[in-house]
Amino acid sequence: MVNDLFTRLGALSDTLAATPILAIGLTLGAFFAGNWLFTRIGRPLWLPPVLLSACLLSGVIAVLALDYQAYQQGARWLTVLLGPATVALGIPLYQQMHHIRAMWRPIVVTLPIAATLAAVYALVIAWALGATPEVLASLAPKSVTAPIAIGITEQLGGSVPLMMGGLLITGVVATLFVDLLARLLPVKDERILGFALGLNGHAIGTARAFEISHTAGAFASLGMGLTGVFTAMILPLVFRL
Repeated sequence: MVNDLFTRLGALSDTLAATPILAIGLTLGAFFAGNWLFTRIGRPLWLPPVLLSACLLSGVIAVLALDYQAYQQGARWLTVLLGPATVALGIPLYQQMHHIRAMWRPIVVTLPIAATLAAVYALVIAWALGATPEVLASLAPKSVTAPIAIGITEQLGGSVPLMMGGLLITGVVATLFVDLLARLLPVKDERILGFALGLNGHAIGTARAFEISHTAGAFASLGMGLTGVFTAMILPLVFRL
């Protein structure tokens, strides 16, 4: 009886693994579990729910000994949704357009400098440590939102999984340091905080900005979108030089 039960469970696992159901179910389960755990431990800035979810999912994949390529193939249906989710951020942008019009001059001046520095310092550090061209191409778009960063990385010849790791770490670190620096300086303008979070921390920073206010979230959406467009235009040109 018991052997028959395990045989059926094994057959069910093999069937699910052959379809996107297992990968999508594990990803969504890790997402909800990460958010629940984040709330239970007091919502610490240094451990956002996306990082918790990623750690939980990595642990489950390791314990179940799932093939990563098979998981990635199954979860690609969720990756497709990244693009529409990013475009949907245009709604808060539209709602806060009057604030954005009032600050277009500092935004135009700040964006090229900050977006360039976000890519350059990572490249310089990685190059100094002996990184290969593939690693450099993977780290260069680390401050850009995932849907755009994936395209940039593939165009530059980098590794998408490595880029996604850099993307996650950058978002967490940027969110933590923007909050710390805002307290030290001190900066209380929600527009500045939001723009800095979106520019440096992409989607993770934007999620943090929406926790501050809708105005901060709108400016974070603006910073994230403009950084993505600027980086997508500049990085391929720089890598051809």
